[in-house]
Amino acid sequence: MTRTWVLPMLFGSCGLAVATGLTLTGKPGAATALLLVFVLLAGVHSPLVFPGSIGALEAQRRSAVDGRPIVFWRPGCKYCLRLRIRLGRSARRLHWVDIWRDPTGAAAVRAANGGNETVPTVVVAGQPYINPAPEWVRAQRYPSA
Repeated sequence: MTRTWVLPMLFGSCGLAVATGLTLTGKPGAATALLLVFVLLAGVHSPLVFPGSIGALEAQRRSAVDGRPIVFWRPGCKYCLRLRIRLGRSARRLHWVDIWRDPTGAAAVRAANGGNETVPTVVVAGQPYINPAPEWVRAQRYPSA
Protein backbone atom coordinates (compact mmCIF):
# COMPACT_ATOMS: atom_id res chain seq x y z
CA MET A 1 0.00 0.00 0.00
CA THR A 2 1.42 3.37 -0.93
CA ARG A 3 1.49 6.40 1.35
CA THR A 4 -1.32 8.04 -0.58
CA TRP A 5 -3.77 5.41 0.65
CA VAL A 6 -2.84 5.60 4.35
CA LEU A 7 -5.23 8.43 5.27
CA PRO A 8 -8.23 7.03 3.33
CA MET A 9 -7.67 3.60 4.87
CA LEU A 10 -7.43 5.18 8.32
CA PHE A 11 -10.74 7.00 7.77
CA GLY A 12 -12.36 3.79 6.54
CA SER A 13 -11.06 1.72 9.46
CA CYS A 14 -12.12 4.29 12.04
CA GLY A 15 -15.55 4.57 10.44
CA LEU A 16 -15.97 0.82 10.50
CA ALA A 17 -14.91 0.62 14.17
CA VAL A 18 -17.27 3.43 15.23
CA ALA A 19 -20.14 1.98 13.20
CA THR A 20 -19.59 -1.46 14.69
CA GLY A 21 -19.61 -0.03 18.20
CA LEU A 22 -22.81 1.91 17.58
CA THR A 23 -24.49 -1.10 15.99
CA LEU A 24 -23.64 -3.26 19.00
CA THR A 25 -25.14 -0.68 21.35
CA GLY A 26 -28.40 -0.70 19.37
CA LYS A 27 -28.01 2.45 17.28
CA PRO A 28 -27.93 1.23 13.66
CA GLY A 29 -29.19 4.56 12.23
CA ALA A 30 -26.37 6.54 13.82
CA ALA A 31 -23.91 3.82 12.79
CA THR A 32 -24.98 4.09 9.15
CA ALA A 33 -24.81 7.90 9.16
CA LEU A 34 -21.34 7.98 10.71
CA LEU A 35 -20.07 5.25 8.43
CA LEU A 36 -21.21 7.29 5.43
CA VAL A 37 -19.39 10.35 6.76
CA PHE A 38 -16.17 8.38 7.22
CA VAL A 39 -16.49 6.80 3.76
CA LEU A 40 -17.00 10.25 2.26
CA LEU A 41 -13.91 11.55 4.07
CA ALA A 42 -11.93 8.57 2.84
CA GLY A 43 -13.07 9.17 -0.72
CA VAL A 44 -12.24 12.87 -0.66
CA HIS A 45 -8.73 12.16 0.60
CA SER A 46 -8.10 9.25 -1.74
CA PRO A 47 -6.00 9.36 -4.90
CA LEU A 48 -9.20 8.63 -6.83
CA VAL A 49 -10.36 12.26 -6.51
CA PHE A 50 -7.20 13.94 -7.78
CA PRO A 51 -5.26 12.94 -10.87
CA GLY A 52 -1.86 11.43 -10.16
CA SER A 53 0.61 14.00 -8.90
CA ILE A 54 3.98 14.52 -10.50
CA GLY A 55 7.00 16.47 -9.34
CA ALA A 56 7.25 20.21 -9.93
CA LEU A 57 10.26 19.90 -12.21
CA GLU A 58 8.54 17.25 -14.33
CA ALA A 59 5.36 19.35 -14.44
CA GLN A 60 7.34 22.39 -15.60
CA ARG A 61 9.05 20.32 -18.26
CA ARG A 62 5.76 18.86 -19.51
CA SER A 63 4.02 22.24 -19.40
CA ALA A 64 6.79 23.78 -21.51
CA VAL A 65 6.20 21.05 -24.11
CA ASP A 66 2.38 20.84 -24.17
CA GLY A 67 1.31 24.24 -22.80
CA ARG A 68 -0.98 22.82 -20.13
CA PRO A 69 -1.35 24.64 -16.79
CA ILE A 70 0.25 23.35 -13.59
CA VAL A 71 -1.89 23.11 -10.45
CA PHE A 72 -0.07 23.09 -7.12
CA TRP A 73 -2.33 21.56 -4.45
CA ARG A 74 -2.27 19.71 -1.14
CA PRO A 75 -4.50 17.03 0.37
CA GLY A 76 -7.27 18.27 2.64
CA CYS A 77 -7.51 21.70 0.98
CA LYS A 78 -11.18 22.51 0.40
CA TYR A 79 -10.33 25.04 -2.30
CA CYS A 80 -8.24 22.45 -4.17
CA LEU A 81 -11.10 19.98 -3.89
CA ARG A 82 -13.56 22.60 -5.16
CA LEU A 83 -11.29 23.32 -8.13
CA ARG A 84 -10.89 19.62 -8.91
CA ILE A 85 -14.60 18.86 -8.72
CA ARG A 86 -15.68 21.93 -10.69
CA LEU A 87 -13.16 21.22 -13.44
CA GLY A 88 -14.68 17.80 -13.92
CA ARG A 89 -13.10 15.61 -16.57
CA SER A 90 -10.96 18.47 -17.89
CA ALA A 91 -8.92 18.33 -14.65
CA ARG A 92 -7.06 15.33 -16.03
CA ARG A 93 -5.59 17.56 -18.74
CA LEU A 94 -3.71 19.65 -16.17
CA HIS A 95 -0.44 18.83 -14.42
CA TRP A 96 -1.09 18.36 -10.68
CA VAL A 97 1.71 18.78 -8.12
CA ASP A 98 1.11 17.81 -4.48
CA ILE A 99 3.20 20.29 -2.48
CA TRP A 100 3.26 18.01 0.56
CA ARG A 101 4.99 15.30 -1.46
CA ASP A 102 7.28 17.56 -3.49
CA PRO A 103 9.55 20.08 -1.73
CA THR A 104 10.35 21.77 -5.05
CA GLY A 105 6.63 22.35 -5.63
CA ALA A 106 6.22 23.76 -2.13
CA ALA A 107 9.13 26.13 -2.76
CA ALA A 108 7.57 27.26 -6.06
CA VAL A 109 4.28 28.01 -4.29
CA ARG A 110 6.05 29.93 -1.51
CA ALA A 111 7.93 31.96 -4.13
CA ALA A 112 4.66 32.85 -5.89
CA ASN A 113 2.81 33.67 -2.64
CA GLY A 114 5.26 35.77 -0.65
CA GLY A 115 6.41 32.87 1.52
CA ASN A 116 2.96 31.32 2.10
CA GLU A 117 1.88 27.91 0.84
CA THR A 118 -1.46 29.13 -0.51
CA VAL A 119 -3.09 26.56 -2.74
CA PRO A 120 -4.39 26.00 -5.28
CA THR A 121 -1.80 27.95 -7.18
CA VAL A 122 -2.22 27.54 -10.93
CA VAL A 123 0.66 28.36 -13.26
CA VAL A 124 -0.31 29.24 -16.83
CA ALA A 125 2.50 30.09 -19.26
CA GLY A 126 4.89 30.70 -16.36
CA GLN A 127 2.52 33.13 -14.59
CA PRO A 128 1.14 32.02 -11.17
CA TYR A 129 -2.50 32.62 -10.25
CA ILE A 130 -3.51 32.09 -6.63
CA ASN A 131 -6.82 30.33 -5.97
CA PRO A 132 -8.36 31.15 -9.35
CA ALA A 133 -12.01 30.49 -10.08
CA PRO A 134 -12.62 27.06 -11.62
CA GLU A 135 -14.41 28.76 -14.51
CA TRP A 136 -11.30 30.84 -15.24
CA VAL A 137 -9.06 27.75 -15.22
CA ARG A 138 -11.48 25.93 -17.52
CA ALA A 139 -11.51 28.92 -19.89
CA GLN A 140 -7.74 28.79 -20.38
CA ARG A 141 -6.78 27.46 -23.77
CA TYR A 142 -4.92 24.22 -23.29
CA PRO A 143 -4.73 21.21 -25.60
CA SER A 144 -6.99 18.26 -24.98
CA ALA A 145 -5.49 15.00 -23.78
